[in-house]
Amino acid sequence: MLTRSGATIAGLAAGYLADLAFGDPRRGHPVALFGQAADALQRRMWADSRQRGAAYAVVCVGGAAGVGVVAHNATARAPMARAAATALATWAVLGGHGLAREGAEMARPLEVNDIEGARKRLSHLCGRDPDGLDAKELARAATESIAENTSDAVVAPLLWGAAAGIPGLLGYRALNTLDAMVGHRTPRHERFGWASARADDLANLVPARLSALAAAVCAPAVGGSPRRAWRVWRRDAGKHPSPNAGQVEAAFAGALDVRLGGVNSYAGNVEDRGTLGDGRAPDVADLRRSVRLSRAVGAASLGVAAIFVRLRAERRLQSTQRTERATHSTQRTESVFQRVGWRR
Repeated sequence: MLTRSGATIAGLAAGYLADLAFGDPRRGHPVALFGQAADALQRRMWADSRQRGAAYAVVCVGGAAGVGVVAHNATARAPMARAAATALATWAVLGGHGLAREGAEMARPLEVNDIEGARKRLSHLCGRDPDGLDAKELARAATESIAENTSDAVVAPLLWGAAAGIPGLLGYRALNTLDAMVGHRTPRHERFGWASARADDLANLVPARLSALAAAVCAPAVGGSPRRAWRVWRRDAGKHPSPNAGQVEAAFAGALDVRLGGVNSYAGNVEDRGTLGDGRAPDVADLRRSVRLSRAVGAASLGVAAIFVRLRAERRLQSTQRTERATHSTQRTESVFQRVGWRR
């Protein structure tokens, strides 16, 4: 018989495999539909105010998580239905297939030295200004995006699904989508998007570090050294301005033995993101290796999520058993006193 924890594990695994096999639907993707609704709400709620932005985030994330709560409660006594609902939610929020596809699509023009084609393709992976970037810089930008999005689009959803089930899956994806929409430090969103950006940082603190650890462990899958990946991760992660992206990018740099980071331009704003790693500048072959490493990290994170669900279930069972034993002990004691009192 399938238990609740077994249903969650089965659902996460099935959704993960569905994403690998089928990827995102071409039309009507749930995340895209959420983004459209959130954008429409933003136009109504926007104000140059952190308070208004926080309310906007609560409404959007709370609404998505609320749908998850409804699905969770509706399947509370039906493990097979819980597994199916979890699988559907997992497939909807994961982006591993799409990430790998975009990495491959970015590699193709670089392999034939089609710089203009690669510059046009870069926008599918990140928001960096592509004008003026050469082949090495384009490969670096794509490799960094693969690393960061491995955590955001694969590892974090699986961990939140393990920790909070369907509400965790949907709530996390809603928050991460809001961060992409309004979490930028632009004049319009610097205050309004502050709450979404900070909440997304908090939600990714653990997943980003687990992603980095998994990248170090999986380094041999791309011909890398776990020791070097660990050393670069621990040494260089703090150089990046993001508390989470730097963790994963540094670990990927060490695992691939390349040099990531540096000066980037976003909508005309120049940022120095530090130097991560000791190797050479990445090329198109390293971009393809980063895709393989991303897949390995995703598979490892699924295993960690399954272990976490199982451990939580065992702790819950042990807690229930202790409570039952304490209750039985109290009942036996009361029964003794009652018999003694009756005899008197």
